[in-house]
Amino acid sequence: MKKIVALLIAAGLSMSAFAAPESYSSDEHHTFSSFSYSHLGFSTQQSRFNNTKAKFTIDRAAKTGSVEATIDAKSVDTGSKLFDQHIQGEQFLDTAKYPTITYKSTKVNFKGDVPATVEGNLTVKGVTKPVTLTITHFKCAEHPMAKKQACGANATATIKRTEFNAGAYAPNVGDDVTLTFAIEALKD
Repeated sequence: MKKIVALLIAAGLSMSAFAAPESYSSDEHHTFSSFSYSHLGFSTQQSRFNNTKAKFTIDRAAKTGSVEATIDAKSVDTGSKLFDQHIQGEQFLDTAKYPTITYKSTKVNFKGDVPATVEGNLTVKGVTKPVTLTITHFKCAEHPMAKKQACGANATATIKRTEFNAGAYAPNVGDDVTLTFAIEALKD
């Protein structure tokens, strides 16, 4: 009996020695970021960016990971071409000077076997601030169409746009902006 236990322990240790981080790259057709905010208290406006790229690594055995996302700020889609140009202007995103928004993780926190939050740095208009994303959904499995390993996640955070020099019309137009990421990625 002791030999069987020793063999099982040795097998477990040798398997964990082979566990390694897995890398994933976003599927451009199923990865988007969006934002919402109060518009004069009348409604919550919801807009998205049509071009978001992300890469992440995950080591489920070690419960570690990393995330990098780049948003093409010029791909903002409010549903109105005129308003898209307004959001890209100097008062808001100033995409002529700052064409991208980036997020780079510093730590991934797990709850049980899945990531629960991601701590990192968000850069908007050249201003970098710490932002923690809360993961509201996470799944890894064989992708039925791609026939390879895939992971997907939804994550959200609320920031103050005035902290990123994008505070025109605050507080009438809400200072609090909710960011949401929907990412589907295939294993590299």
